[in-house]
Amino acid sequence: MLRRRPKLAIETERMTLRLPLHEDYRHWAGLREASAAFLQPWEPAWSSDHLTRKSFSARVYWAQRASSEESALPLFLIRREDQRLLGAVTLDNIRRGPAQAGTIGYWIGQPYARNGYMREAVVALIHYAFTRLDLSRIESACLPETPPPVVFWRNAAINMRGSRKAICRSMGAGAIMCFTPICAVTAVAAPKWAKALWV
Repeated sequence: MLRRRPKLAIETERMTLRLPLHEDYRHWAGLREASAAFLQPWEPAWSSDHLTRKSFSARVYWAQRASSEESALPLFLIRREDQRLLGAVTLDNIRRGPAQAGTIGYWIGQPYARNGYMREAVVALIHYAFTRLDLSRIESACLPETPPPVVFWRNAAINMRGSRKAICRSMGAGAIMCFTPICAVTAVAAPKWAKALWV
């Protein structure tokens, strides 16, 4: 049986960033489940079917549709040396017209955190967005009082812009998490790594 290959792939030094496939389910569910305590404080409350195959299949179909429409680009981080799934990064909410902007969100499995994988992926995706999708601005919401994300974006040389309308989401049990500051980088002011990485 022939396996369907994703049409899009971004190569970095250690990884391939590609669309999710149905056969990724076991690895995705296993990594998410094993990293639940690490991930859940930063994500919307997981639904009861979050880790089911049906839910994952819906994600795969959405990823294919969104990428073909260029409304979003949801990519898995696949380590090249062993084809292991490390996490995911998504360029979402792609706006055309005067804005020419998008928003980046990401997650990484706990065993692979703090090894530079996500920085490597974000750098490549930002450059792809500027050079292949012709976007002018990339944003990501982060909590200023939470050191890891803020340090991540500063290390990635992305400027902390001023406040915008708060992004709020339900975290379960009536709790709401709001992200006010926006980390942003523009194509004009992009640091050298964002202009030079994609080949």
